[in-house]
Amino acid sequence: MTDPASPIWDTLRSSWRASAMRTMAELRVADHLADGPLTVTELATRCEAHAPSLGRLMRAMASVGLVETVGEDRYALTGTGALLRSDLPSSLRTSVLFNTDPTLAIALAGLTSTVRTGRSHWVETKGVLYDYMAGDPELLALFNEYMTVRAVPMAAGVAEQYDFAEVRTLVDVGGGRGHLTAAILRANPEMRATLFELAQVLPAAQAAFESWGLADRCEFVAGDFFASVPAGADAYLLGSVVHNWDDNDALRVLGTVRVAVPQHGRVLLVEMVLPDDDEPHFGKDLDIRMLSIFGQGRERSRSEYTVLLEKAGLELTRVIPIPFNASVVEARPV
Repeated sequence: MTDPASPIWDTLRSSWRASAMRTMAELRVADHLADGPLTVTELATRCEAHAPSLGRLMRAMASVGLVETVGEDRYALTGTGALLRSDLPSSLRTSVLFNTDPTLAIALAGLTSTVRTGRSHWVETKGVLYDYMAGDPELLALFNEYMTVRAVPMAAGVAEQYDFAEVRTLVDVGGGRGHLTAAILRANPEMRATLFELAQVLPAAQAAFESWGLADRCEFVAGDFFASVPAGADAYLLGSVVHNWDDNDALRVLGTVRVAVPQHGRVLLVEMVLPDDDEPHFGKDLDIRMLSIFGQGRERSRSEYTVLLEKAGLELTRVIPIPFNASVVEARPV
C-alpha cells in the first residue's frame, strides 16, 4: 500500500534536490565531466570545492540520474546530466539557475501572505518582476536565456503541429524576440508576419530576424496591446501572453485582438492548458510560481479559456498539445 505520507515527503525532498542541482550547475560540474569520468578529488580541484562535501553532493545527484558511479569515488555524466553543460544549445543550466535564484525564492517564501491577501508579496515588497530585473543585469540575462530555452521547443511544436496552410498573414502580439514567428515563417515560406511589441524590445528582435535571414518577411511595429494591434491579418498569435494577466486585463488584450481580427481569421494562444480534474500537470505547479511572483498572472484550464474567450467574442475551436506541456488554443470570431 502507498504510504499516505509519501507525497508530503516527496514534495519536501524536491526542494532539497533543487538546491543540490543548483549547486551542481553553479560549480559547472557537467562542464568538468564533459570529457570523461573524474574522481571526486579531481573534480573538486577543477570546481575549487571541498572534496568531502562535493562527494556527498555527487552521491545525491547520482541517485536522481544526473551522474553515475563508475568506480570508487569516480563519477561520469549521464545524458540527463549533460543538459547542465553550458556549451550545448539544449542546455538547461540557465533554466536551473534562474528558477532556483535565491532572490526569486523570496516570492515563494511569501506565498502565505499572497494567498491571504490576494496581493503578491513579491510585488508588494520588490515591485514588478520585469522592473526589478532591469536593475539586476545578471538575473535579467538568466531570464532571457531561460525564456529562449523554453521558446525554442515550443516554437518548433507550433510550427510542426499546427496547420498554417490557410494563413498568409500573421501578427505576433507581444512576441518578444520572435522565436515563435521565426519558426512558423521557416515552415511556411509563403507567409508574411508582423511582430508587434514594445518599442524597446524591437531592436533586439530586428537584429535576431536579420541574423536568421527572415527580416524581409517580417514587419516590426511598436505599440501597446492594451490599446490596439495591427488589423486585418489571417491569424493573431499570442505566445505566453494571456497567462501574465488576470481575467480583466486578459480580456482587455483579447478585446483589442478581437477588434483587429477579420471574421475569417483566427486567434492562436500558446499556453499551458490545465486539466479540469485532479490530474497532475506541470502547469499546476507553475501556477503557484506565477501566483507568488506576479500575483495576478495565472495558468488556466480548458474550461477557463473557453469562458474567457467567449467573453471576448471568440469561440474556442481546438486545443493542440505541443512540447513543454503547452498547447495551441485556437479560437475563431463568433
